Amino acid sequence: MALVAFLMFAVVVCVLLAGYPVAFSLAGTALLFALLGSLAGTFDPVLLETMPNRIFGIMNNVTLIAVPLFVFMGVTLERTHIAEDLLETLSMLMGRLRGGLGIAVTLVGMLMAASTGIVGATVVTMGLLSLPTMMRRGYDPGIATGTITAAGTLGQIIPPSIILVLLGDVLSSAYQQAQLQQGIFQVDTVTVGDLFIGALIPGLMLVGFYIVYLVVVALTRPSSMPAWQERTDESATSSVLMRILKALLPALVLILAVLGSIIAGIATPTEAAGVGALGALLLASLRGQMTTRRLYEICKNTARFTSMVFLILLGASMFSLVFRGYGGDEAIQNFLSSLPGGKVTAILVVMLVMFLMGFVLDFIEITFVVVPIVGPALLAMDINPIWLGIMIAINLQTSFLTPPFGFALFYLRGVAPPEIKTTDIYRGVIPFVVIQLFALLLIALWPGLATWLPEQF
Repeated sequence: MALVAFLMFAVVVCVLLAGYPVAFSLAGTALLFALLGSLAGTFDPVLLETMPNRIFGIMNNVTLIAVPLFVFMGVTLERTHIAEDLLETLSMLMGRLRGGLGIAVTLVGMLMAASTGIVGATVVTMGLLSLPTMMRRGYDPGIATGTITAAGTLGQIIPPSIILVLLGDVLSSAYQQAQLQQGIFQVDTVTVGDLFIGALIPGLMLVGFYIVYLVVVALTRPSSMPAWQERTDESATSSVLMRILKALLPALVLILAVLGSIIAGIATPTEAAGVGALGALLLASLRGQMTTRRLYEICKNTARFTSMVFLILLGASMFSLVFRGYGGDEAIQNFLSSLPGGKVTAILVVMLVMFLMGFVLDFIEITFVVVPIVGPALLAMDINPIWLGIMIAINLQTSFLTPPFGFALFYLRGVAPPEIKTTDIYRGVIPFVVIQLFALLLIALWPGLATWLPEQF
């Protein structure tokens, strides 16, 4: 029956590639296989009676309340033009340095990631604001587009990240399941806050690698990243510094309020998300950019994204239920545990599969479909759940950048001017994919990069 489970997985991938809605593809494929198995006597339909309890469990999951709150915070900040102000002032300050504009874009992308956590919004915003400026100043199209897409995807790993919220919930369930299978009934837990803290060092490390790469390119290929030759006097520089402080301070205060409250143990991620949502609303109001119409658009976009996430979660719950009914989870565990090389080979295989699936599937689909299947098997091998979560998050972030189907590439292609070729975007993003894989290798070799900071708290 394990072969039927793998056949079901293959069918759902084919259905998704055909372009059908994700949630209905997952649930529909599962119900079809459940019906056929019930008629053939190979599937017990009584298992489907547990689905209402699963739905009720999702509705009562306090952790998942953080999703709409963080989305609301991100969409609100997107409407306050903080990124626009930061990019304009930082580029004025650093644009006279060779490669300075690229570094400014990376730093603004980092701040946007820590403020919004939404990759699509960050890539589109940065593309609209910075790409025309970089082109006017003579930047190589590949360097410009690669920098924007890489900086935009930092929202995957730098908290508060939506993927870390979803991964935290899924890994928590998988970790408890793995311990129960081992006969450990006083189970440990892993929380979203653990993943947030664990992601800080890897996220900042990636930002540092990006900046080092841009500096090296500026030194070795100066024509691809020319300096902005406009000179300003000391008073003008002082004015720019004041503008940077004015644009930067509100974002930093909000970031510190959200992440600081989690790290200090004052608030849970869900409570901190509420603080962030309220803070973003107040910030937009103080900047005079909150109208009834804009608030309506923010709420509508938040509801649309949240509905999509939870509908996929329901479909994935149905899929995993039927998959387990066919013994697919046991087959996965037996397969991974029987690989030569033990947990090292198992991790390598799972990371490779997720990387390849990231070419065609969204990170939400992989999180809800693949992680619940492989998570318990990996965690039963005495693998640190925080380290595993950070590895998965960076892997999924890399899939956003990987040609030809990386979602960040499509986001930027949609807002890039016609003179920017798709091949320019692909060419520019390859070095950043290599940097991502290098960072993934470092965290694999030194797990303390992800686990040391959570252990201190």
